[in-house]
Amino acid sequence: MLAKLFRFNDGRVLPSEGGPEMDPASCNLVLCFADKQHLETDHLHNALRGYFPSAEIVLCSTSGEISGPSVTDGGVSIVALRFDHTALQAQCVNISAYTDSFGAGRGLADRCLRNGVPPKYLLVVSDGSFVNGTDLLNGIHAAPGWEQVLVTGGLAGDGLRFSSTLVGLNAPAQQGNIVGIGFFGDKLAVGHGSKGGWDTFGLEKVVTRSDHNVLYELDGVNALSVYKRYLGPDASGLPGAALLFPLAVVLPDTEEAVVRTILSVDEEAGTMTFAGDIPVDSRARFMRANFDRLINASHGAALNATLPNGASGPQYALLISCVGRKVILRDRIEEEVDAVIDQFGGRCVMSGFYSYGELSPNVPGGKCQLHNQTMTITTFYEME
Repeated sequence: MLAKLFRFNDGRVLPSEGGPEMDPASCNLVLCFADKQHLETDHLHNALRGYFPSAEIVLCSTSGEISGPSVTDGGVSIVALRFDHTALQAQCVNISAYTDSFGAGRGLADRCLRNGVPPKYLLVVSDGSFVNGTDLLNGIHAAPGWEQVLVTGGLAGDGLRFSSTLVGLNAPAQQGNIVGIGFFGDKLAVGHGSKGGWDTFGLEKVVTRSDHNVLYELDGVNALSVYKRYLGPDASGLPGAALLFPLAVVLPDTEEAVVRTILSVDEEAGTMTFAGDIPVDSRARFMRANFDRLINASHGAALNATLPNGASGPQYALLISCVGRKVILRDRIEEEVDAVIDQFGGRCVMSGFYSYGELSPNVPGGKCQLHNQTMTITTFYEME
């Protein structure tokens, strides 16, 4: 396996300084994370296709880009990957072709088979505006043979605009697209880690009324009024202030805690819409930021994603962090990337983006979950 960063400058794709030499024609996967403005025309896609003639090209809009140690706004992050012993199956579906996100997930899984067999690992890059990430993952895992398939990835971003997101596969990016890349072969090792680092506060409350990702009541009381009471003066900044105060949700029957961020509030109905499902009988607590714990959590995610390959370590690390973390850390944002570099010793290529949702299991062997406000890392190592 070979990984190399590239940059987009004056309409041209150029190799970044340092790292190994790479023949663009030998690459079989290109991941391009870019501010939406760069994806609203076909210029970037056409430049990538001209430079990487044989690669599967994935495009994804962002709320910030990660390229090596750098974090940018309004930029472009490009990594080219060459797998020597791993087959890829890349597919794209659009949410508009299905009745719901569950159906889209099931449809994506059916398309990502190879000779009727599910992949060893599936990378998902999804629209972040129209897709319910929880239902998408449930649809993937409901497909026959997919119960134990490792799935990670993220939901596209749109800065702090929260208007629309764009995703593409081998074509200009569009709204509603969901891309899946299936990896097949015994030579590939994939690690994953996901950590938040938030502090909880207040008493635990039970979700007594909800509908998928719309929350109505906590402990039988209007949820929005409870949330505003806990936020105090910060409640005047809703819904934007919700990025600073997510919910820690323990899902029923699993005891697995996930973080949920508010996407919007309905003052008239007194409801809050979240980026993922909050089932009835879940237990919820409010959360707030702790700067040092957020940064330390990025190191913890990297530690969990470290592969047992001795000193060689991962060859490529995909970092997907939440837009909410970027809002909070502000000029300290590169510190969370530095924490990952410290764990990997600067030996692996890194790229990624800031998202509207992160996809990863909580623990090795677990089912993939939608997360918010985490740093989620996927590592790759291909054995000879």
